[in-house]
Amino acid sequence: MKRIFIYLLGLRTKAIIAKFKPKIVAITGSVGKTSAKEAIALALGTKFNVRTAYKNYNNEFGVPFAVIGAKSPNRNPIAWLMLFFKSFFIKDYPEVLVLEYGVDKPCDMDYLCSLAKPDIAVVTGISTIHAGNFKNIEALVQEKAKITMCVNHGGLVVLNEDDEKVLAMERDANERVVKYGSKSLENTYENMILSAEPDAHFSPGEIFLTTVSDIIIHGERFGEIRLNNMIGYAPMMSVLCALTVAHEMGVSVADAIKTLSNKYHASAGRLNPIAGIKGSLIIDDSYNAAPAAMQNGLEALRIFRLTEDDNRKIVALGSMAELGQYSDQEHRLIGMKVAEVADVFVAVGENMRVAVDAAIEAGMYREAIEWFATSEEAGRYLDREIQEGDIVYVKGSQSSRMEKVVKDIMAEPLRASELLVRQEEKWLKI
Repeated sequence: MKRIFIYLLGLRTKAIIAKFKPKIVAITGSVGKTSAKEAIALALGTKFNVRTAYKNYNNEFGVPFAVIGAKSPNRNPIAWLMLFFKSFFIKDYPEVLVLEYGVDKPCDMDYLCSLAKPDIAVVTGISTIHAGNFKNIEALVQEKAKITMCVNHGGLVVLNEDDEKVLAMERDANERVVKYGSKSLENTYENMILSAEPDAHFSPGEIFLTTVSDIIIHGERFGEIRLNNMIGYAPMMSVLCALTVAHEMGVSVADAIKTLSNKYHASAGRLNPIAGIKGSLIIDDSYNAAPAAMQNGLEALRIFRLTEDDNRKIVALGSMAELGQYSDQEHRLIGMKVAEVADVFVAVGENMRVAVDAAIEAGMYREAIEWFATSEEAGRYLDREIQEGDIVYVKGSQSSRMEKVVKDIMAEPLRASELLVRQEEKWLKI
């Protein structure tokens, strides 16, 4: 039955694209896809009618749903029939689709590109997440790189220059390549500053901090961008990616910067600052956990300071899944990084035992580390131990369910459905 639905969805997807001929911006990578997708959609929206994928609709079901403009009917047969029926009577259609292409296993990219061949292909970054489903990391990279080889004639490939594996994809790209990055010669940012509000009390709805940077696109300096309650490198790279794409599509970079400054905000579970209990601050990064993203988050915490006092930094990390042969190595590297940045380490899940051992070897006091089998236990512990002024960074793979930790220690748990990931009924039952 699943194969029948995939086949029918594929037919409708191809038919709709052939009929309306939208420009397709397709984004892949192990880290930063959704944040880049949201930033690109905002930037392009200053000139075009844009549709972007809902939440993380990025697989053989999600991409067709995004193209059709529908949410998943789940297991409702009547809703499925209505979805297919309505797909034949679409009238108004967006000029641009901004889509995510997720790769979990071999041949995923082949299928997604066969559904919706991109006019602009974006690769954000590569990590070992999902490597467990491939022979090795090189095979995973090759699968993701296919997106750079199937761009429509006259199209564009946009690569993150900070990532060596992504940069190497330039060799096989079938269309023109444009690069962006913190050290790029053409599309980059300079003088990034994280500035805290001097009277911040981590209250709900408050602006705790601002990331400010100068933007250079196509070698031209366009002035300053200000991102409220967004932390450092990762969001700035998403903005840079969006502005690079916008410039190539003829959008006013100045207009795009203004829109991003006013409207771009952290997505749920992605470096999202949330007021915590007892006057603490949570950096909720609990959506998922690629090793590179976890390293980036910990680095953001390292340079993060909100008050003149030394805020205690607590790191609560769940195991990283689907790493295959790289699991011990990646968890060990995370443990070593935790020892550099954290005062307290709360580890969740069996794989995180490796990180705990590595943190101790790197010099972290054993008394500053707690290990728990589940996120529920970790949340109860933190609920007791958090103090005023603490900064708590929370991250883990989806299977670790680290959003449960955030829910236990957030100042406004009644807003969980608005602020946290995986608050739908199907997840709350698990």
